[in-house]
Amino acid sequence: MLAASISGCLFALLMYPQDNSYTKRQITESIPIVVQEQSSDISNSAPPELGLFWKEQKVAKGDSLSLLFQRANLSATDVYRVSSSKSGKSLRNLFPGEIFRFGIDTQGQLEELHYIKSPLESLIFTHNNGTYSAQKHLRDPEILLSYRQGVIADSLYLSAKKANLPDKVIMELANIFGWDIDFVFDIRPGDSFSLLFEDRYIDGEKLSSGNIMAASFTNRGKTYQAVRYQNSKGLSNYYTPEGLSMRKAFLRTPLDIFRISSGFNLRRKHPIHKKIKAHRGVDYAAPRGTPVYAAGDGKVIATGYTKANGNYVFIQHGQTYVTKYLHLNNKKVRKGQTVRQRQLVGTVGSTGYATGPHLHYEFLVNGVHRNPRTVKLPQALPIAQTEKQAFTRRTAPVLAQLAEYQAATRLASTQGDNASAN
Repeated sequence: MLAASISGCLFALLMYPQDNSYTKRQITESIPIVVQEQSSDISNSAPPELGLFWKEQKVAKGDSLSLLFQRANLSATDVYRVSSSKSGKSLRNLFPGEIFRFGIDTQGQLEELHYIKSPLESLIFTHNNGTYSAQKHLRDPEILLSYRQGVIADSLYLSAKKANLPDKVIMELANIFGWDIDFVFDIRPGDSFSLLFEDRYIDGEKLSSGNIMAASFTNRGKTYQAVRYQNSKGLSNYYTPEGLSMRKAFLRTPLDIFRISSGFNLRRKHPIHKKIKAHRGVDYAAPRGTPVYAAGDGKVIATGYTKANGNYVFIQHGQTYVTKYLHLNNKKVRKGQTVRQRQLVGTVGSTGYATGPHLHYEFLVNGVHRNPRTVKLPQALPIAQTEKQAFTRRTAPVLAQLAEYQAATRLASTQGDNASAN
């Protein structure tokens, strides 16, 4: 479904009140613990070849290949020979932080060039009879499972940060449960969450966090569980322990950042005409240009402009459902086009009868307007029957592990409370 602008939008929203094989080692944290990372000198990751003198340059902002070679006392001819080789195109787009290691012989000839794009990926150029050939070197990180849990005190984002969860994982947690929980209006102090997620390491140093493998979220006393499963086609998704997709057939809201400026109300007084006129949708106030997404898979049945609706898009979803998007600044789809869920269909605007930038969103079931915020959304398809056995075999151990950590944490908390009482 994640784009820096979209990430920023989701955080703003949250701020306001195959075979799953793993190393036996686990990082278990009932109370947030910061993993201590050992310093690592990348220049020592590969010993210099016998007879070669090694120089290293780190790419800085504004650096070019010529500047890096110049700082290593290599000529423009060397630059040309390497960059014009078969793999030389990969040297055209350099990014700050990347490493170049130059292996030079006693005659000043560049014999090897190690282009280290990341701790996991390197490109090794080797000199042979005046030309250079390259070979890609890839390393697999060690994947460990980490456990975190937390209790909502204010917002999901702030509470998850207190539990030492990385931003990427917080976003994924919100996306997984966002079909069932409205993290703007449904969240309450005392709600809780727990999860197992991947952490990636190389040479004992943490690189990044990976996917959530299993998670639990309790909202207003109701507990939701999700587990990640990769099917036989290599596609991954989140399911309940029973194999029902966490993903619904429709998004609850078709944009990421908003405030409700006008709800579903059949007796609303129109803000412009000052007359009682049914408001058969929900108005989501948002900055002009905010992306608006298709709430579900479907076909665009109408686009255009009217004096009242401004720029609009209507989408038919099967025989039962229609969604409507009004007052758009720009339309991004055309009539007759097939769209997928969360595909961009337009941007927030104030065209037509509108007092300010907002999206007017309508949800129709068999031609009857329903409140988009409260209508029961149909489930997406469950796990295929042919995948059911593999699903159970692969997900049961992860769910059991999550339950064990939850139980251990509850026991530790109870013992702590008893010790305090004594």
